[in-house]
Order: sequence, then C-alpha cells, then structure tokens
Amino acid sequence: MKLRKFKNWLFKAACFAATTIGLFILAAIMYSLISKGTAALSLDVFTKSLPAPGDSDGGLANAIVGSLMISVLGILIAIPIGVMAGTWLAEFGKDSAIADTIRFMNGMLMSSPSILIGLFVYLIFVAPFHHFSGWAGAISLAIIALPMIISTTEEMLKLVPPSLREAGAGIGAPIWKVTTALSYRSVGAGIITGILLSFARISGETAPLLFTSLSNSFMSLDMAGPMANLPVTIYNLAMSPYETWNNLAWTGALIITTSILALNILSRSIPAIMNRRKI
Repeated sequence: MKLRKFKNWLFKAACFAATTIGLFILAAIMYSLISKGTAALSLDVFTKSLPAPGDSDGGLANAIVGSLMISVLGILIAIPIGVMAGTWLAEFGKDSAIADTIRFMNGMLMSSPSILIGLFVYLIFVAPFHHFSGWAGAISLAIIALPMIISTTEEMLKLVPPSLREAGAGIGAPIWKVTTALSYRSVGAGIITGILLSFARISGETAPLLFTSLSNSFMSLDMAGPMANLPVTIYNLAMSPYETWNNLAWTGALIITTSILALNILSRSIPAIMNRRKI
C-alpha cells in the first residue's frame, strides 16, 4: 500500500513539475515579447509602411495588411474544400478503401513540414511564372490549413447521433438535406472551432511564404506580385543590423502572438456561446 501511494505521489509530482516547466517557458516567452515588443509599439506601426534602413519613421502596416489578405484568402480556399472532404469521409465514404487512403494521406499532410509545402507550391505556381505572388502564398497556407479542417469536420460529424439522421430520413429528406440542415447545425460549433484553430496556425507560418509570396517593402494590394507579410518581415527585420528594425521585429512578433492568442480564446468561446443560444 505504501509503495502504491509513493508511486501515485511520484507520478503527481512529475506531472506538476512538467506543467510548471511548461508554464515557466511560456511566461518567459511572453515576458520577452511584452518587454521588448512594446518598445516600438505606437500608432505608426499600424499606419505606416516599413521604414528605410536605420530610419525610425515607419511601421508594419504593409506587412499587417499583406498578412491579413494572404491568410484570409488561404482560409477561404481551405474552408469549402476541407468541410466538403470531411463531410464525404463521415457521411458517404465511411470505412471504404478510398476513405481510408484519404485519411492516411491527410494524416501525412498534417505532419508534413510547412517548408516542403512551400517548395511544392513554388514549383507549381511560382517557378513557371518566374515571379512570386500573394496568390501562391494563399494557396500554400490553404494546403496547410486543409488537414485540420478535414479531420475536425469528420470527427464532429461522427458525433451526430444516428437517431438524428434517422429522424430526417423518416420525413423523407435526402441525405444532403439531413447533413446540411441537421448535422451541420448540431456540430457547427466544433467545425468553426477547427477552422479558427487552422487560421491561427497559418497566421504565423513563415517558411512557405518565403518561397511563394516572398515580401515587399512597400504597401501593395496586388495579389499577382510579391506581397509583404508579417512572418517574413519579422524574419528579415530580426536578421538586420539596425536597432530600429530589430525593435520593429519584436513589435511584429508581439502583434502576431497576440492575434493567435485571441483566435485561440475565440475558438474556445464559440462552443459555449452557440450552446447558450440553443438553450
């Protein structure tokens, strides 16, 4: 009995130590971001484009706008494809050989390094046209977001009670109507959560954008050409020898971290909000 209690205490102590270490690392990262990122934080960061080397009069407006355009377009491309693919796996493919193959490939894509996806998109959409573009960046981010949306949609639809589908079929509704009118409504919060988490993931991706949209020192809304984005801009500014650029890099890192944190909090809040409305 004493040995069992000792093992139980030892396991709890190991769990507590691991949690403490993780929280300490997270707190240290947040402290660094807040203490160094607020040094250059001002209204100019959101209203002015990247300053000239050594100049302090500038901001990250071009990178913020470019990131929003590329990320939003990427998730808009991924949402219909991912939701439809997940729906087919859950409602129609089920345990067929094709469905199992798709799940296997989806799992491989989810664990693939993002830089490989960037290289793939570079070979298909950048190299043949001899120039970088925001469209290529959006496509690469869409490919990264797809696996999580597919898996989340499938798993959520599997949670729908069979009785709900039977009720819809009992009144003569076709399968597609049952899925869109009943199944989606019952697990919509979970699907939206997966989409938001996917959006949070692609918002901070750097490697694929290095090979697709690259960057731009000026404000550009042309998706057909190189476009500034926050992750690549942070990388370039952090590697520069200018202190003003280094400070802007820390500020950019703080902005992107805060945005991702807000998306994660929102993804956790949506299920509770939608459940309250149902009640």
